[in-house]
Amino acid sequence: MSNPAAVPQGRIAQMRQAYRNTKQTDPRLGWILLAIWVVAAAITATLSTLLVGTGWFSIILTVFLSIAVASLATITVFGRRAEKSMYQQAEGQLGAGGAALTMLRRGWTVKQAVGFNKQQDVVHRVIGRPGVILVGEGSPGRTKNLLTSEAKKHARIVGEDVPITMLMVGRGEGEVPLPKLVKKVRKLPKKIKAAQQTEVLYKVKALDSMRPAAPMPRGPMPTSMKGARKMMRG
Repeated sequence: MSNPAAVPQGRIAQMRQAYRNTKQTDPRLGWILLAIWVVAAAITATLSTLLVGTGWFSIILTVFLSIAVASLATITVFGRRAEKSMYQQAEGQLGAGGAALTMLRRGWTVKQAVGFNKQQDVVHRVIGRPGVILVGEGSPGRTKNLLTSEAKKHARIVGEDVPITMLMVGRGEGEVPLPKLVKKVRKLPKKIKAAQQTEVLYKVKALDSMRPAAPMPRGPMPTSMKGARKMMRG
């Protein structure tokens, strides 16, 4: 039987780890969060006092609202700064793009390293309403060839009416920087219906079953990325 206290303890541990990792690239984080909390609490308290007065019930309500609003504002700012730090620490590391794609949740199906080569260039696959999205990581020249090869394989399986989009992670011309990768995927126009998306999933499973599982390249996902990702997922 699971321990009821395990979940909150785990959440707090994740936030502590995310805080420590974020502070490595954001040394003023503690002071910034403190300032956000104080300012948000002061503004909320002032507005609440003006609106509901200064009676004993009003004071209790003001204190409650101030703490709640200040805490929410602080957590929101912390989450954004943790995400920014996470990408800064992860960018350029093997597998970072695939790890970032796992932040896509409902409506998306992500499979890392559906294609790879001996040089450890990899292609990840995302399936959603935009169709099939293939995301490459590695040396631009080699990975573009790998992307093209995977696009042809998928086109034969899913059919001509399912669009296939190829993206390359990086800072070069025509590439998508790691911090913008998830947002880029989410903003792709919807081209297929939900029922068709389900059909595509069944078809690519057949493709995957015809080849050995591709190992992820060596080099673990940064600890900061793991912790911040879990924290942001809640």
